Amino acid sequence: MFNLKRKSFKRFDFTLFITVLLLCIYGIIMIRSATLSFDTNRHVKVQAVSTILGIIAILFLVLMDYQFIGKFYIPIYIISILLLVAVLFFGTGANKWGSDSWLNIGGFTFQPAEIAKVGIIIFLAKYIDKNKNEINQPIVLLKTLALAGIPILLIAKQPDFGTAVVFVFFVVVMLFAAGIDWKYIGYAFLVGIISLPILWFSLKPYQRDRIFSFLDPEKDTAGANYQALQSRIAIGSGKVFGRGLFQGVQTQFNYIPEKQTDFIFAVVGEELGLIGGLVLVLLYFIMLARLIKIAKNSKDTFGSLMVVGFAAMLLIHIWENIGMTIGLMPITGIPLPFMSYGGTFQLVNLICIGIALSVGVHKEGLNF
Repeated sequence: MFNLKRKSFKRFDFTLFITVLLLCIYGIIMIRSATLSFDTNRHVKVQAVSTILGIIAILFLVLMDYQFIGKFYIPIYIISILLLVAVLFFGTGANKWGSDSWLNIGGFTFQPAEIAKVGIIIFLAKYIDKNKNEINQPIVLLKTLALAGIPILLIAKQPDFGTAVVFVFFVVVMLFAAGIDWKYIGYAFLVGIISLPILWFSLKPYQRDRIFSFLDPEKDTAGANYQALQSRIAIGSGKVFGRGLFQGVQTQFNYIPEKQTDFIFAVVGEELGLIGGLVLVLLYFIMLARLIKIAKNSKDTFGSLMVVGFAAMLLIHIWENIGMTIGLMPITGIPLPFMSYGGTFQLVNLICIGIALSVGVHKEGLNF
């Protein structure tokens, strides 16, 4: 379980660790600004505690050989599925967030889908590793897709279409990294095109309204398009240098809904301007680049695919969240990693970084 040698510390990716730490600090500052008018420090305290717990988890995971985690890939998968099934029966949050995607246990509310992300990535990485020589055989590939598809269907049933898309994205990226045959990618593309009508009619009315609003930004600006409009106004008014920290009009007068979670980038854009946004994007770029480097240098398929899955998960969150706040993507309830308020989300993301750092530390120097 713990077999870290002294020379392994030389392989610790301090650049990745410091970059993530800076992102966490950046996020706490912006959450404070977003919640300044709430007359409470609860959001900042929760985010800070989650960050501290996440850093402790990182230190623990770095000391632990990631191969130990792989030994429990089946129980991890089962627990992930059971959590998602529990949401279907006991989930809450529809009145406040639009879907019953949260569980409340002993006064502690969390979103099981966030935990399941890590669990499914670990399971899928290990499962592919065990079947890497037969991954292009139809039976093995179909079994892999079926196992990956179960959590996606459970999440879509909540309904949480945005999170389901996150799962689809990192599953596809992991299979691509595993060397899946291009013909299967072509088949999947055709199936996706054919199934679009079915997918469309399976959407809830409010989900269709979001797509219509995306296609026509000037439609229903007091209703379905209100969030998108206020976000664009805030970012546009920030210009190059921003209005100043804690000085945003749209932010401090509560014109931006969910500004501490889904629309935290609008707060960055208004108060810190283009410069603040570019600094954030640069930090994300460094983080993803270091994760890709760890994946490339990993000694085995399991470690490499895990880190690829984590990088893909973070990338789709960043792409979709920033895209929706500036009007380039439809609005979904996808938060921004290390920036948006959310204790479970913050802790899970830091655990992903901890596992990735463990992969980097415990590799045997192979460099493909």
